[in-house]
Amino acid sequence: MAELQMLLEEEIPGGRRALFDSYTNLERVADYCENNYIQSADKQRALEETKAYTTQSLASVAYLINTLANNVLQMLDIQASQLRRMESSINHISQAILQFNPVW
Repeated sequence: MAELQMLLEEEIPGGRRALFDSYTNLERVADYCENNYIQSADKQRALEETKAYTTQSLASVAYLINTLANNVLQMLDIQASQLRRMESSINHISQAILQFNPVW
């Protein structure tokens, strides 16, 4: 239960915030790379720098997406497990009621 609560209250919202912040950072990187390329005398060097920034930024976003997706899957697994336990308890109660009151 504590694990689910941590996922719902901290991990998943934190992952979403990090992904949103990453979006803002990607815009900044794109602006920097564009301006750097326009102003640079050495276009090839500016292009290589842009490739490096792009690769690093996209790898960071992919990592954030993977982390968030894993947290969501973990949350769903925990909830599915809770539902199976509840279903089992309900079936047990139903059998107990039928045993003592077969009219139902």
